Amino acid sequence: MPSRRHTREPEVDPFYDMLFNMLIAFVFCFIIALLAMNPKALKAGDIPSKAEFIITVSWPDMNPNDIDTWVQDPSGRLVWFRNREAGLMHLDRDDRGLTNDTIIVNGHVVVNPLNQEVVTLRGIDSGEYTVNVSYYDSKDMKPVEVSVSVIKVNPKAEVVYYGQVMLARKGDEATACRFTVLPDGSVANVNTLPKTLVERI
Repeated sequence: MPSRRHTREPEVDPFYDMLFNMLIAFVFCFIIALLAMNPKALKAGDIPSKAEFIITVSWPDMNPNDIDTWVQDPSGRLVWFRNREAGLMHLDRDDRGLTNDTIIVNGHVVVNPLNQEVVTLRGIDSGEYTVNVSYYDSKDMKPVEVSVSVIKVNPKAEVVYYGQVMLARKGDEATACRFTVLPDGSVANVNTLPKTLVERI
């Protein structure tokens, strides 16, 4: 696989990065709780939709390695850490393992153990989506098990896909899932057929 020629820019402030990560988790839990407690309140026009699908990629807490998320839409556009917005897709969180996950609070080092990336689809664009993960950088040269979930948010929370893929070494890429969004927003043809995305860059 060709090497990626891009280098990362340093994070501005790891404290804000950690807070944003916690905010995403809180908002997601709030949406799920709201759907479970009062589904009648979600009639059209009552609550503005912020996302139609939420794609979450996570790997073990405190794992030092950098896993990247790549999502391709039906038009062939890609979201990844150097292209955070494409069409209706948005990379809300780019996690770099333990890099920049420590802050100093009252003289003590605080570590954010959570490793998670989040991509939202903020509308219905019918066609096939592909969700890939790649092993961008390794600190310990060990395999990493990556969990991937795709949640359809509207009109109610629905798990489209949940599963794990194993990335054996730096440079590996794997297709976690592919799914087709129909014009009415429903999902069909969920599968894990391999499709390379990283080599297209």
